[in-house]
Amino acid sequence: MHHESTVDWWRSAVIYQVYLRSFADGNGDGTGDLAGLRAKLPYLRELGVDAIWVNPWYPSPLNDGGYDVADYFDIDPRFGTLDDVRRLVDEAHALGLRLLADLVPNHTSSEHAWFSAALAAAPGSRERDRYHFRDGRGPGGAEAPTDWRSNFGGSAWTRVPDGQWYLHLFDVTQPDLNWTNPDVLEYFHDVLRFWLDLGIDGFRVDVAHSLTKDMTFPDIVDHLPREQFAGDDDHPHWDRDDLHEIVRGWRRVLDEYDDRMMVAEAWVADHRRPLYVRHDEYHQAFDFGFLESEWSVDQLRGAITTGLGGTDLVGSPPTWVLSNHDVVRHATRYGLPLGTKWRKWPLDGPHDALDVAAGTRRARAAIVLMLALPGAAYLYQGEELGLHEVWDLPIDVIDDPVWTRSGHTEKGRDGCRVPLPWRRDGDSYGFGANGSWLPQPSWFAGLSAEAQDRDPMSVLSLYRATLAARRELLDADLGFEWLDRGPDAIAFRRGQVEVTVYFGHRSVPIEGSVLVASGPLPDGAVPTDTAVWTTA
Repeated sequence: MHHESTVDWWRSAVIYQVYLRSFADGNGDGTGDLAGLRAKLPYLRELGVDAIWVNPWYPSPLNDGGYDVADYFDIDPRFGTLDDVRRLVDEAHALGLRLLADLVPNHTSSEHAWFSAALAAAPGSRERDRYHFRDGRGPGGAEAPTDWRSNFGGSAWTRVPDGQWYLHLFDVTQPDLNWTNPDVLEYFHDVLRFWLDLGIDGFRVDVAHSLTKDMTFPDIVDHLPREQFAGDDDHPHWDRDDLHEIVRGWRRVLDEYDDRMMVAEAWVADHRRPLYVRHDEYHQAFDFGFLESEWSVDQLRGAITTGLGGTDLVGSPPTWVLSNHDVVRHATRYGLPLGTKWRKWPLDGPHDALDVAAGTRRARAAIVLMLALPGAAYLYQGEELGLHEVWDLPIDVIDDPVWTRSGHTEKGRDGCRVPLPWRRDGDSYGFGANGSWLPQPSWFAGLSAEAQDRDPMSVLSLYRATLAARRELLDADLGFEWLDRGPDAIAFRRGQVEVTVYFGHRSVPIEGSVLVASGPLPDGAVPTDTAVWTTA
């Protein structure tokens, strides 16, 4: 039983991100899997989401949490089998849930058959042309071909025994594919069709702002030196205009099927994002400007204005998100003082600077704000439990390649990837029968799904109530109108619903009757760090 079958289901969908290793462990080996996910589908149905996006489930050495794919046409045995996916699709669809897979087209694993063939073949061979193999510079070619840097630290080039170098914008085990090669283009069309034929409803596309490279391989020194966030200058490997032709080819494949969609993980400048959601490209692109905003009226209002304005240009709705598997959980980010530089991957973090209560209160207000905005929204597993970042993981359990590549200066992203607590007690708080691949802190007990299930004041209850109210009251086409509630508030109207988020130190009187509130409303007023939906 799908929801009413409309091609545009994704326009106002709420999609729940499952980091499979850490969601639920069905076979008791300490790692989350498809059996665990299938068992929790009723939980997700009750939560009130429309679809699930699952992080990469392909066979992989797991050097980068599965974003190093060894085979795009199978499931890693740690997670299950292709039959498990077929069952997952059927069971999800029976509950009215759609299912998105993660596609990783910028690079393969170094254990992919193509890369093994490339290493075995000679320089200049067809096998090497599927990747970026180059001769080095300097005496004997001993220097890297360019000054490009890996996103995880260090050079983006690694030398092979015969003297050539290959490009990897991420881990050394993640060689970048050459998207000017027809084999690569054809291969990924086959990958898309394989999963679509299996019944998948769409794809989240990893590192969507990469793919193509400047094939003259200039140094970046000659360009504006900057991070991934491309501006208008012609960067040799981020956000290049020629990647859009590839995306149009993918869209033509998706359009052979009904109801399918794809969302871009494109870390690009705000004014470049609309290019990814033109009518013949992606259906959605994550609005990372919203995720990156601190808890401030100006930053959040600015991000909303930009997000709404950018999509107006192309007719694609905005796609809001607060957390994912790559960033510090927002309950923790919001509990740090404004301007704190610990937003990304803290090594150990300024514990004394973190206000856990304020972070939780603001996270509650943020979801009531986000779910009222026009467009689609993505949730990251565990945020509905109010989980904070686990940033005191012992060094000996760290799994993220960032830890090694950064010379042990950045701990990496494991703190938001700790397996979920389902029960108050028992081994791994109900995650599985035999522990969990990353250790869970004792405070997980009180935030477990079981502890929150029947507590009307819990974060989980707030998510369920807000998602239910959104489905009932906030149709995709209600429009959006800013309201003025003073300098300390963000306020807007959608249809009959008025939304107010208050950031000030006094409380403001409520106008109308309350539909949803992110926290208590003493004396009928909205206190600081609180969001409400009201109706006249």
